[in-house]
Amino acid sequence: MRGIAMALLLVMLSGCAATMQPPEPRELSLAAAPEPTLQEIVGLLMEEGYVIRHADAGLGRVEAVLARWPGYRVRGEVTAEGQGSRASLTATRGGVPLPPHLLDPLLAELQRRLGLAPR
Repeated sequence: MRGIAMALLLVMLSGCAATMQPPEPRELSLAAAPEPTLQEIVGLLMEEGYVIRHADAGLGRVEAVLARWPGYRVRGEVTAEGQGSRASLTATRGGVPLPPHLLDPLLAELQRRLGLAPR
């Protein structure tokens, strides 16, 4: 009986230790250089009410949090890709990954700002 109780306790505790899946990125290839792309992402996030926590142009990364409830966090990465760049955004809320399609409006606005939006 004692062995069964210990086994049940271990099973319950192992459920608490399960790791959360990382957020799925939403990516977009752009015909713009990486540095201006990252600058536009930073400006866009600031205009949307995000506070930039970390930004590194050399690494092509930015992390921002929404300054009001419900506390979204957005992470952006820009890498060189051929003659242009690839922008990648991920988002979480309270540490829980958000569906990547929620980032489409930000990427569409990024395209518009870079003068690359479809007409």
